[in-house]
Amino acid sequence: MSWLLAAPWILGLLLIVSRYLIHGPRLRDYEPLTLGPLVSVIIPARNEARNIERCVRSILATSYSPMEVIVVDDRSTDGTAEIVEPRAGKRLTLVRGSELPDGWFGKQWAIEQGYRVARGELLLFADADTRHEPELLPRAVCGLQDERVDLFTVLPRQEMRTFWERLIQPHVFVALESRFAYLASVNRTRTYWNAIANGQFILTTRAAYEAVGRHEAVKHSVADDVMLAQNYVRAGKDIFIAQAREFMTTRMYGSLHEILAGWTKNLALGAPLMMPPIPAVRALLPYVMWTPALAWIAPPLVWLIAGGGWGFAAIATLVSLLTWIIIYAVESAPVWYALLYPLGAGVVAFIMLRSAVRGRRLVEWRGRSYRA
Repeated sequence: MSWLLAAPWILGLLLIVSRYLIHGPRLRDYEPLTLGPLVSVIIPARNEARNIERCVRSILATSYSPMEVIVVDDRSTDGTAEIVEPRAGKRLTLVRGSELPDGWFGKQWAIEQGYRVARGELLLFADADTRHEPELLPRAVCGLQDERVDLFTVLPRQEMRTFWERLIQPHVFVALESRFAYLASVNRTRTYWNAIANGQFILTTRAAYEAVGRHEAVKHSVADDVMLAQNYVRAGKDIFIAQAREFMTTRMYGSLHEILAGWTKNLALGAPLMMPPIPAVRALLPYVMWTPALAWIAPPLVWLIAGGGWGFAAIATLVSLLTWIIIYAVESAPVWYALLYPLGAGVVAFIMLRSAVRGRRLVEWRGRSYRA
């Protein structure tokens, strides 16, 4: 009977393992294409002094040609532009962004300004907190062409250096990826709410980008990458997503404050877009998306309260621990953090509730406030 009651946790373990075993489309499967059409890499940057030099250096080290890099400084106050400006030259352009117009989010406005000076037949939108291996762009261009798609995006390896990053980030990624357990279901989808893209790396043809209305069409959304991908599908265009852990890394947030601010901004407004367009479902989701965390928190609590009884709780706890050991190992993080999985689940539940209460009214990011 205990094993039967613990079956949901055992099934969860099997699903996690199968997801890692079935790698889905992988960037490594595409041969690097070192010559091709001009690629314009557009990097929106607001207060990215910590990241921008590493990002630009890694992109300029690509083995692909021809390429130009356009960094759009979105009115930074931390010296971002001053780091880029001395390195500007033939392949690197610094654009000093203009004042944010009404109705625009900062990232989309920065990308729009970069697009206006870009010359490439292909456009790559890359976040400043990413690091690219030399073969990332060559393989992505090959993937775009071989698959004959209009948008090609990849999933990187997440860098986690501090205690809070390692505690929280894997839980958030598992929660988000549970919606798209197998990437193949996204590729060439014709269901628009099943479409996603990773805004840290979006490669597209200029023609398709212009046809769907560019970032101007998603200027009002926090989840601009998801909405952009969905606009491609609505327009009958093909998108494709692949794993690229060995070719790209990103460190999204570097402190607990940044984690709280970033996920509060993103979760409540982004998650409903990936659900069927049923108003009641989308309205309710932000307030209930934290509840799956109870599946990680409840078994160890029941086991402790019961003083060693409740066999199913013991089995579920041990299975959960094994699941998180596997997750941390795959994410290249210290596996002993798996012992703290109930705490991580609790913190993520709090962030999700915070996002539902605050993020759906007012969005705060990088010193700016937006009405959601």
